[in-house]
Amino acid sequence: MENPKLKKYLNEWIEEATITQMQEKMTNGELTSKELVMLYLHRISVYDKKIHSIIEVNPDALHIAAALDTERKESGPRSALHGIPILIKDNIDSADKMHTSAGSLALKDSIALKDSYVAEQLRKAGAVILGKTNMTEWANFMAIGMKSGYSSRGGQVLNPYGPDKFIVGGSSSGSGAAVAANLAAAAIGTETSGSILNPACQNSLVGIKPTVGLISRKGIIPIAHTQDTAGPMARTVMDAAILLNALTGKDEDDAITRTNPLMEKDFTEHLRKNGLKGKRIGIASEGFIEQVSEEKQKIYHDAVAILEAAGAEVIEQIEIPSAKVKWSYDVLTYEFKPDLNAYLRNLHPSVPIRTLKDLIQFNKDNEEQMLKFGQAVLVESEATSGLLTESEYVSALEFDQYHSTERGIDYALETYQLDAILFPSEEGSHISGKAGYPSVAVPAGYTPQGEPVGITFAGTAYSEPQLIEAAYAFEQLTKFRKAPFLG
Repeated sequence: MENPKLKKYLNEWIEEATITQMQEKMTNGELTSKELVMLYLHRISVYDKKIHSIIEVNPDALHIAAALDTERKESGPRSALHGIPILIKDNIDSADKMHTSAGSLALKDSIALKDSYVAEQLRKAGAVILGKTNMTEWANFMAIGMKSGYSSRGGQVLNPYGPDKFIVGGSSSGSGAAVAANLAAAAIGTETSGSILNPACQNSLVGIKPTVGLISRKGIIPIAHTQDTAGPMARTVMDAAILLNALTGKDEDDAITRTNPLMEKDFTEHLRKNGLKGKRIGIASEGFIEQVSEEKQKIYHDAVAILEAAGAEVIEQIEIPSAKVKWSYDVLTYEFKPDLNAYLRNLHPSVPIRTLKDLIQFNKDNEEQMLKFGQAVLVESEATSGLLTESEYVSALEFDQYHSTERGIDYALETYQLDAILFPSEEGSHISGKAGYPSVAVPAGYTPQGEPVGITFAGTAYSEPQLIEAAYAFEQLTKFRKAPFLG
């Protein structure tokens, strides 16, 4: 960089800077939002060549930042996100010059006619939408064995902690890798089953997978309406809570948001260093811990000891009756077709892909580019009626709802009178996902090889405040996160 001021910030400050620290510098007049955007654009240009986390940058980012700088001088900041550069996943609509493609070349020219609710809320809060992050194509609902982080449009996202060694996690892989590599202040991911929590654990981040209903799904390319949600991914619990504040609200176009009792909640009020004291935390081991490596198991056990030292009442070896039931993804298979068709039919008329059937044909016609891993999952969904009338669908839905709640998360919480359940890494995300319940992932250390490891606090519907308290207290006690070496 030529500008000596920016060069100094680049070399001495921007890496690992928090949203609060950025806000302080802008308030004091030491730094502008425009300069902050320029710092991140520089880091993207230098470091993203290695990890491929960002699929495109917002051409208007600098001008938006400049306008927000002017607004700050004239009337003050709108919120704690005023002027802060945020990335959003490439399945979240933004009515600007960027595309929304779910990582697929089939939608590479699709520009949203309207902002998603998420983009609308970010703009309202004064955030700068810096760009779109790469992702596992169609949120990993396309093919059996598709590699996490791969898309036909963006290529393969790599883990900044070990591009040649560690999986990046999916499907919000670009959001995870970009924030881990300090290419933006924070990012938005989406989750149906593990897609925020997994990349958060793999990239030493905080990931909040909210209750389905806390954040409207309007304008997000779907998988399944019973499980989909957006959520924040950040380097600290505080940054994630600040971002969550901006995203919550009631949306008349998404009925489930009317069940949300936390609309006026300031989640930063739950950033308590003693947030673990007196909390009853259930340790979910059987059916989960054997799914992770021995190195990660050790880190999980170390985390349990930290909880106890922090004053939590730890209940070991809790039973979750559904831990070993035979789960399926049948609900997703049936819901994907009508949900995706509803999204596609509202795209700009210039976009030729209007149905799932069109997408499958496009992929066939461009087999070399599109079908590296096949499209068996798309074909399976297309074979359903799209009407959600099949008895197989209703049975699968009822099975998932019952076993994830009454025989799953709620059973454990009520039986052992727990405030939260602790899972190793993101194991257990499938149960919380099927229940539509929240989870918070937080860094818990690194394996001897340097692979990031996280733990996940899970709870019942709209228990985000308690989960944030637990995650923040753990984070403040340990401060495990360290920046990756990018060379």
